Amino acid sequence: MPTHAIEPFPSRQFINVLGCVTALGLLGYGYYLEYGLGLFPCPLCVIQRAIFFTLALVFLIAALHNPMGKASRIYALLILLVAGGGAGVAGYQAWMQRLPPDQVPECGPGLAYMLDTFTLSETVRAIFTASGECSDVAWTFLDLSIADWALVMFVSLGLMGFIRNMIVRKNHSV
Repeated sequence: MPTHAIEPFPSRQFINVLGCVTALGLLGYGYYLEYGLGLFPCPLCVIQRAIFFTLALVFLIAALHNPMGKASRIYALLILLVAGGGAGVAGYQAWMQRLPPDQVPECGPGLAYMLDTFTLSETVRAIFTASGECSDVAWTFLDLSIADWALVMFVSLGLMGFIRNMIVRKNHSV
């Protein structure tokens, strides 16, 4: 008769669904801040939204695929890479928000204008070198800005998804 050990952690599939739902919830809240409260997102915020969407997609695919073997480690690495990229963008914005006013880069044109006018590489360069509006703090919760919370969530989701998807256990039967 097979015996089943009690797993001390939630299943990988549960964690992947939780990661997907959390990332989508954060996107929803971002849209609420924009359309409900009138806070227009800066270019770095738009990039973070795209990364949260990508992270939700990776979590969803991992949950649907739910590999039972070493393939789950591929999802662990993808989650870590995507969340790490998001943490880098959010961390850069959080750093900009803490600069003294005289050291903040000049405000550049809006993202829509840059995408229509510049090449993609020029747009990316402009976002990371001349977007002073990204240093504005229009909303805080517990003294943390949107960028700070995005950084916390990218790190949390990335670590949660990475660690749980790296744990690969074989089914043991007696």
